[in-house]
Amino acid sequence: MLYKQNKFFLFLFFLLLSGSLLSQKGAKISGNLQTNGNFFFRDSLIGAFNTPQYDHQLFGAETWLNLNYNYKGFDAGVRFDMFNNSNALTPLGSYTDEGIGRWFVSKKIQKLEVMGGYIYDQIGSGIIYRAYEERGLLIDQALKGVRLTYDLTDDWRVKGFTGRQKRQFDEQTSVIKGGAIEGFFALGDSLKPVTFAPSFGVVNRTLSDDLVQGLVSTIATTYTPVDSLGVKYNTFAFSLSNTMTYGPISWYVEGAYKTPEAIFDPLAVRTNKARDSEGNPILSLGKFVFEPGSVLYSSLSYAKKKFAVTVEGKRTENFVLRATPFLRLEKLNDGLINFLPPMQRVNTYRLLARYNAATQEIGELAYQVDARYRASKKLSFNVNYSDIKDLDNVQLYREIFTEVQYKKRRKFQLLGGVQLQTYNQDRFEAKPGVPNVETITPYFEYLHKFSRKKSLRIEGQYMITGEDDKGDKHDYGDWAFALAEFSMAPHWTFTVSDMYNAGPGKNSPVGDDGNKLALHYPRFDVFYTIKNNRFSLSYIKQVEGVVCSGGICRLEPAFHGVRMTVNSNF
Repeated sequence: MLYKQNKFFLFLFFLLLSGSLLSQKGAKISGNLQTNGNFFFRDSLIGAFNTPQYDHQLFGAETWLNLNYNYKGFDAGVRFDMFNNSNALTPLGSYTDEGIGRWFVSKKIQKLEVMGGYIYDQIGSGIIYRAYEERGLLIDQALKGVRLTYDLTDDWRVKGFTGRQKRQFDEQTSVIKGGAIEGFFALGDSLKPVTFAPSFGVVNRTLSDDLVQGLVSTIATTYTPVDSLGVKYNTFAFSLSNTMTYGPISWYVEGAYKTPEAIFDPLAVRTNKARDSEGNPILSLGKFVFEPGSVLYSSLSYAKKKFAVTVEGKRTENFVLRATPFLRLEKLNDGLINFLPPMQRVNTYRLLARYNAATQEIGELAYQVDARYRASKKLSFNVNYSDIKDLDNVQLYREIFTEVQYKKRRKFQLLGGVQLQTYNQDRFEAKPGVPNVETITPYFEYLHKFSRKKSLRIEGQYMITGEDDKGDKHDYGDWAFALAEFSMAPHWTFTVSDMYNAGPGKNSPVGDDGNKLALHYPRFDVFYTIKNNRFSLSYIKQVEGVVCSGGICRLEPAFHGVRMTVNSNF
């Protein structure tokens, strides 16, 4: 209670301080509000039941109120967070709490910048360290600590930080510290130089005594001697990266290494101390192993007037880097210190985005090619291919994506294409024994502009899934999706859509007669925007599936209810 009172008084103090400092000439205060409210309708037919929200709470909400102050190189900020019966933290649970979700102060003193509080930052692309926020998945991995940044020259700087990772309104017990040196230089012709932007970073994580003792106890009481392993307090991770550009060519490469530590491998076979009725040790999947980790990632792109292509590749092996070695089964993104770049295309259409490939920390060999060609001002093409396997050559994900777009200036825009996917549901959704989901999804979008302020957008998609040996459609089977969106700028947008289980599959709901049900999942949205405020009211009936945001994915349960949102900037 005292902790929360102190946080509340800190929030009030900041408001009063901001008011007095605004009298300073040149001072600036800004902020934003984001709030979500969900009304839950119990629907056992689609799996929206047996959670506190559906059974008795009926309502859940999340709110973030952020204030920032700036005056002559001095920056400060505070954010108030509130969660009431929220299922965003753990989709099958309920979370209620409120308090100061973030505060920080920062000052630039000549070449030195000092920052304290909750800090968002990263080294390189984030492979060894990334403190970030993804509100859509209620991930907030800020570092509560101190960061110093010093400008060695106009093109080179060095930084160091230390602290503990944020965990809602508390902190993880492990201590994280690290640093990096980043720079820029050019060679050759000044009119067409070859430029380099190198970076070297190191991160250290020290486990608390409680975590080490808990890890030792888990291994000693559960594992047989053949599966026992060592435990260390300290883990180090190093990365070296560089971006080279020359004319239309850009090449990024980053390599990272992590010292050996105890990590949890969900696919490793564990020999338990428990015995079966015949006295044999019981085997099960998932155990701690003592391994080093490595990542090699590279991206090469070429862009000219009409043509652009990007090739990416990544190899990951045992690169689990978390504030705690214990995985929380209900929230696998808990405690992540780093960020591994995804190798799947970011799809936005409803059916094209239904199956997403979550990054595999234990082992992944992946590449992606994206090519775009603009034949004229009216006609353009896009092709994307991605392939993800584990280090044992097991297919995890494959996607072929094509798109053709035609624009008629000030009149209409038409695009369409087809997507082909292979999705390892066993690995990504922990559904053992099921076959890989195979899909073919043609799609189109048509945008018609009636005037400068009025427009109509129509989407259509149809997903065709493969069949298993018994003739059952994979997962939920075939889907059809249609959407119509009417906009009246600058204030109103109306959207109506339906996702229809046209060809029910193995996991589709079953009726009283024992037959698979072909259900509709409608959605209605109204958006109203006025100046810096945006309001929305939605009725949603949504099927279970993997949801991704910023390359981070998690499995979301089915949802049925009404959602309200408010977003405001000031």
